[in-house]
Amino acid sequence: MMDKIALCIVLIGGLNWGLMGVFQFDLIAWAFGSSDSIISRILYVVVALAAIWCISLYFRKNELIGSGADVSESRN
Repeated sequence: MMDKIALCIVLIGGLNWGLMGVFQFDLIAWAFGSSDSIISRILYVVVALAAIWCISLYFRKNELIGSGADVSESRN
């Protein structure tokens, strides 16, 4: 479950970066006042923590994300 939440947060953060790159529009800063507001800064940190969590997905072996099943068992 934590993997899915982290991936969702990272996806939202990536879309925000895409908006910033293409349109110079920061959705988080717009929604919460400015990039200096405490809520915006907390959300930026949450996105960063989710990205750090998602790094662990690269180092997991024989596991399907979200199901907890072994890949070799799911093929049988």
